[in-house]
Amino acid sequence: MSEIAASPPAIPSAGAADAGGHVTATRRLLRRLRGIMAVSESAQERLDRIVRVIAAEMVAEVCSAYVMRAGEVLELFATEGLRPEAVHRTRLRVGEGLVGVIAASARPLALADAQSHPDFAYRPETGEEIYHSLMGVPILRGGRVLGVVVVQNRTPRHYTEDEVEVLQTIAMIVAELDASGELVNPLEMQESRGGVALPVRLEGIRLNPGLAVGPAVLHEPAVVIRQVVAEDVEAEQERLHQAVAAMQEAIEKLVDRTRGLWPGEHRDIIETYRMFAADRGWLGRIGDAVRSGLTAEAAVQKVRDETRGRMLQIADPYLRERLFDLEDLANRLLRYLTGQSPGLTAAELPSEFIVVAQTMGPAELLDYAHRRIKGLVLEEGSSTAHVAIVARAFDIPIVGRVGEATRQIETGDILIIDGDHGQVLIRPRADIQHSVAATVAARTRRRAFYESLRELPVVTRDGVEIKLLLNAGLLLDMAQLAPTGAEGVGLFRTEIPLLTRSAFPDVADQTDFYRRVYGQAEGRPIVFRTLDIGGDKVLPYLAHGAEDNPAMGWRAIRIGLDRPAMLRQQLRALIRAAAGLDLYVKFPMIAEVAELEEARRLLEKELARAAHEGREPPRAVKVGVMLEIPSLLWQLPALLKRVDFLSIGTNDLVQFLYACDRGNPRVADRYDLLSAPMLALFRQVVMECSAADTPLSMCGEMAGDPIEAMVLIALGFRTFSMAATAIGPVKTMIRSLDAGALARYVDEIGQRPEHSLRRWLEAYARDHAVSL
Repeated sequence: MSEIAASPPAIPSAGAADAGGHVTATRRLLRRLRGIMAVSESAQERLDRIVRVIAAEMVAEVCSAYVMRAGEVLELFATEGLRPEAVHRTRLRVGEGLVGVIAASARPLALADAQSHPDFAYRPETGEEIYHSLMGVPILRGGRVLGVVVVQNRTPRHYTEDEVEVLQTIAMIVAELDASGELVNPLEMQESRGGVALPVRLEGIRLNPGLAVGPAVLHEPAVVIRQVVAEDVEAEQERLHQAVAAMQEAIEKLVDRTRGLWPGEHRDIIETYRMFAADRGWLGRIGDAVRSGLTAEAAVQKVRDETRGRMLQIADPYLRERLFDLEDLANRLLRYLTGQSPGLTAAELPSEFIVVAQTMGPAELLDYAHRRIKGLVLEEGSSTAHVAIVARAFDIPIVGRVGEATRQIETGDILIIDGDHGQVLIRPRADIQHSVAATVAARTRRRAFYESLRELPVVTRDGVEIKLLLNAGLLLDMAQLAPTGAEGVGLFRTEIPLLTRSAFPDVADQTDFYRRVYGQAEGRPIVFRTLDIGGDKVLPYLAHGAEDNPAMGWRAIRIGLDRPAMLRQQLRALIRAAAGLDLYVKFPMIAEVAELEEARRLLEKELARAAHEGREPPRAVKVGVMLEIPSLLWQLPALLKRVDFLSIGTNDLVQFLYACDRGNPRVADRYDLLSAPMLALFRQVVMECSAADTPLSMCGEMAGDPIEAMVLIALGFRTFSMAATAIGPVKTMIRSLDAGALARYVDEIGQRPEHSLRRWLEAYARDHAVSL
């Protein structure tokens, strides 16, 4: 990743890039191509002339231009060197042949011996068998692949990085020709996606829960670059300087505007975004492109498209988030260069709307968040994406990873987004719209009802007191303690803040963060779970090889015990942050008592270290375990003698108990939590914890489901930890429940050899007016 600067850097001077005449040659070629674009000929004639000029200037026997047609087919539109009869006849699907590979990857390819490449596809009508070396680049516009430009030579030739760079610059000019609609009728691409505006349901993943209905607004910079080749390079450099300065000043104001928000990771992300606006590497690449002869807008677009191409190849979540931020900045800078406002104006937006985007950076969301945005649909995204974290601060529902969203949704289409289930409905029937609007209104009323319960006791109709706690992982979550009336935090996921960082934080950073968590709790108890990393939560800066079964592999306490320095640093920070306060520490994924003993020894060493350093110790230290691995069930008596409390995490426990991968859609819902085996397991744990007088809590997703929590109360659970949005519904259920009567009913049906007891329990709730 490029260097981050705290203050805006100067873009290098033009003279520094002129070595070897590379820039001068590029400018000469661009001037020739600009002359071709200015001629009043058909698009096909101009493309024919372009490939001839490229072949001559780059000393290539062949130059060919392939253009994307409907159905993701690349058609040979123009060539210099291949047989003329192959034009408009040779076609390759995306991913087929070397040209198809370039289109699929959106990355350049340069080969000295192309025919030996495993993806080489021979087309006899082209006569290309006599050409050995090949260099190709994608034709990109707005992050989309419009085609491919290829040069070929008879002899093996090792193409240089400079030559690849020149061909990428040329491809921008071809992209403008393609985008004009003169080569391929735009209706062709629309019709290939279906010409009738029927209702469509798209699937995605939940990034932020909630339900919303409203017209779509496509989030696109919509900047038309009217001139690619610069007439005055120095003037373009000055325009770039001025636009960068204006953008950075506006970002400073945007950051200032967010300082009124409560503390949290969303604030940290916005501050980091400001630093990216001064990234030396990013600005330097744009400056280099201007010096090569491009206009400032074309230079930004070129770097933006190259960045997007790289992003498609990167799996690392941390790096992908930074690339999203840079693309966000490029969109913003393009608008400053063209004199447009960064984001749609109030006049351009409906009174209420849902934003649809391929990706979105945190600052772009802030542009909308101060208006009437109801929801967000993304083609990319993850639960730890910067935009998702910021959206939670504004309670905006988000559905992410919705493939083809920007292709299938048009501005003005009515959308329904179901953030709870990760679904988007496009152009729903009027009756469905009315039904969802009524549901949204009912939810609003329901939320107001839940808020009215905040000060009321959490007790069943027959007098059983229940403790409701909050699951948290961000400072943002801590702000929900007071509004929900939760008595504390039963599970603080300490790994969540680390997923968006570039390096493992030192003890001082961790201590500061945990102190802020304590400050937000205002005296309420907090149970900190030590790092549960690995599996589906891989830290980008921790070497972690591929595993066949990551959920059952090197993760959680196994990493902590194998990397004791990491675990000790976390424990040291927790001890320092808890000075004079109660410290509750919970170790995850314990499979045997020996692992707990080893973890406790590390904790004792850190307590001794704090005493030796003369630091104020915690007022009390309580140690617990997450019961997630079934093997621990057969060591419960020994375990309960060594812990101060026990928590059950149902997500992992269920998948291990049933040998059922919860990430596999074919089997994820095959087994029910309300089945006889699960109820028997819970009953056993409750009995043994009661006999040992060990506090027991449920902090898995089961705790936040009213009917499942209802059954757990019948089995003897009295402490639950859940998401903030679940507290209201669960509290309502508890206050309508007769726990003793339900316990007797569960005793009657608990041994039924059925797949699930859910229907029996739902019927009981209906018959006894239990609010679900």
